Amino acid sequence: MTKHTQSLADNERWLGRVMIAPAIVYIVALVGFPFFLALFYSVSNITVGSTETSFIGLENFRHLLHNRTFLRALRNTFVFAFVSQALVLVLAKTLALSLLKDFRGKWVVRLLILLPWVAPISLGSIGWLWILDSVYSVINWTGRALGIFGPATWPIWLGQPTLAMASIITVHVWRLLPLATVILLGGLTSIPQDIHDAAAVDGAGFWRHNFQITIPLVLPIMLVAMLFGVVFAFTDMIVIYVLTRGGPYDTTQVLASLAFFTGIDGGDLAAGAAIALFLFPVLAVSAILMLRLARRTEVT
Repeated sequence: MTKHTQSLADNERWLGRVMIAPAIVYIVALVGFPFFLALFYSVSNITVGSTETSFIGLENFRHLLHNRTFLRALRNTFVFAFVSQALVLVLAKTLALSLLKDFRGKWVVRLLILLPWVAPISLGSIGWLWILDSVYSVINWTGRALGIFGPATWPIWLGQPTLAMASIITVHVWRLLPLATVILLGGLTSIPQDIHDAAAVDGAGFWRHNFQITIPLVLPIMLVAMLFGVVFAFTDMIVIYVLTRGGPYDTTQVLASLAFFTGIDGGDLAAGAAIALFLFPVLAVSAILMLRLARRTEVT
C-alpha cells in the first residue's frame, strides 16, 4: 500500500465517501434515472410506439385535475393508505404485546405471523382471490353453513364497491401486519424491565401502563413502522391488480394502479407518468412530517 493510499484510508471523511459511493450510484441508477425520465414524459405527449415527441408543458396535469377517474383514484389512495395503516398499527401493537408473553408454541405463532410477509404477495393475492370468489368463496360457504348468511344473502366481495374496498384493505393489512409486528416487537423489547417493574410497584393498571409508558416510549418506532406502511400503501398495486384491477367501476382504483393501466396497458406514457408523479409530493410531505415527529418524540 502506497503512502498516498494509506493516507486516504486513514482519512475518515474520504473513506466514508468512498464506502457510500456504491450505494449512491445504485440509488441514482435505480431511482434517479426513472424519476427524471418520468418528469420528461409528464410534460410531453409521448405514447407507446410514438416516433415523435413534443413538449406540451403542464397540459397532462391540467387534464388529470378535471378527470373524474383520477380524482376518485386520488381519494381512494388516501382512504386505502390511512385506513389500512390505522388497522395495521392497532393489530400489530396487540400482536407484539401478546408475543412478549411466554407461552407454549410461541415459535409456531411467530412463524404463522411472518408467513404473509415471507410468501410472495402475488401468490398470496391469488389465494385471496379464491377466498373472495363470487362462487367458491370459503367465507360465504362457511357463513352459510354456520347460519350467519341467510338463504338470500351471498356477498359478492369483489363485485360490490364497498365490499371490494374493504376486501383490498383487508388483504393489504394481512400483508403488512407481520412487518409492523416485528418492528414494534423490537421496540417493546428495548424498553428496560426496570420501567415496567416501577410501574407495577406504583399500581399502574394495564391501560395506564399502556398509554402512559409503553406507547410514549415506542412512539418513534411506531411512526417509522407507519412510514414504511404508508409508502407501501401509496406505491404498491399488486393486491389491487390481482383482486379487482381497479373495479368495479374504478371504485378501488388508486394512483399506482391507475398510472399502470393508463401508461402501460393504455399506452399513454405521458399521462401515466403524470399520475405517478402526483405520489411524489404526497410521500415526501408524509416522510418529512413523520420523521420530524419521531425525532421530537425521541428527544422528549
